[in-house]
Amino acid sequence: MAKKKDIEKVESAPLQPLENIENLIQVIRGKQVILDRDLARLYGVETKRLNQQVQRNIERFPADFMFQLSKEEAELSRSQFATLNDEEENLKSQFATSSEDSSRSQIATLNARGSNIKYLPYAFTENGIAMLSSVLRSPIAIATNIQIMRAFTAMRRFIAANAQVFQRLEVIEHTQLSLAAHKEEADKKFEEIFRRLDDGSVTPKQGIFYDGQIFDAYVFITERVREAKRRIVLIDNYIDESVFTILDKHAKGVKAKIYTKNFTRQLSLDLEKHNAQYAPIEVEPFDRSHDRFLCIDDTVYHIGASLKDLGKKWFAFAKMELTTDELLTKI
Repeated sequence: MAKKKDIEKVESAPLQPLENIENLIQVIRGKQVILDRDLARLYGVETKRLNQQVQRNIERFPADFMFQLSKEEAELSRSQFATLNDEEENLKSQFATSSEDSSRSQIATLNARGSNIKYLPYAFTENGIAMLSSVLRSPIAIATNIQIMRAFTAMRRFIAANAQVFQRLEVIEHTQLSLAAHKEEADKKFEEIFRRLDDGSVTPKQGIFYDGQIFDAYVFITERVREAKRRIVLIDNYIDESVFTILDKHAKGVKAKIYTKNFTRQLSLDLEKHNAQYAPIEVEPFDRSHDRFLCIDDTVYHIGASLKDLGKKWFAFAKMELTTDELLTKI
C-alpha cells in the first residue's frame, strides 16, 4: 500500500491544461468520448483500478455513459492517437505514484493495455466521466473531472462556432476526393496512351509515305490487317498475287474479300492455287471506284496507292468518317 506522503504527492500533482485534455477527446459512434486508459492517466491511477471501480458501481454507468469498443474501433483509435506518445510520457512522469518500481509497474500495465489488441478499452461519454467523480473520490480525481468537463464545454463551443467552416471543409474534401479520382482515371488513360505510343500500337488517322519507304508502308498495311477481328474488305483496281500474301496475315476466322476491276485469267489461277492452300479470299469484279479503300472490321481507310505498289511512289492514307457497311451499301 502506498505511503501517506506518496498519496499526497499524487493528489498535489498539477492538473493538465485544457488543450492536453481536448486532445484526448475522440468521436466514436457519433459521441465525444475519452478512453479509459487516457482517463486513468489523467487521474493518476491504473486503468485496471479505474475499471474495477466502475464495475463495482456498474449500475451508475448505462450504455449512454460508457461502452466497450469493438476490435476495429480499438485499432482505429490506437492508430489515430499514436502521435500522443510524447504527451503520455509527460503524464506518466507527472503522476508517478510512489517509488520508481511502482511507477515502472504502472507504466508497464498501461503500455500492455495500449498495445494488446485483445484488451478492448471502454469509452466514457461526458455523462459517464461526470459519474466517475462519484466513484473515484480522491481530490485529484474530482479536480481533474472539473477540468475534463471544461474541456468538453470548450470543445462544444469550438464546434458550434466553426460549424460552417467544418461544412466547407467537408465539401472541399469531397471535391478533392472527386478530383483525385478523376485525376487517377485521367492518369491511367495517359499512361495507356503513352504505352501504346511506345509500343507503336496507336493507329495514326492520316499520313504520307514517300518513295522508297517500301518496307514502312508494307508494315503499316500488314499491321492494319492483323488488327482485323471479323472481316477485311479491299477495294483496289490493280492487284496481283502479292496482295494475297498481305491479306494472309489476318487472324484466324477473319474473312477477306477484294473488289477489283482487272481480274485477269492469270489472277484467277493465282487465286485458285492460293485458296487451295490458305484461308480463302473472295474476289469480286468491281469497276466503279477510282481510289483504293481498305476496310478493317468497321474502320475504313482511304489508300492513295495500290497495295502491290506500296512505297514505290508518294502516297497518302487517311481514316474515313464512315463505316464499312456504309461504304458497301454503295457497291
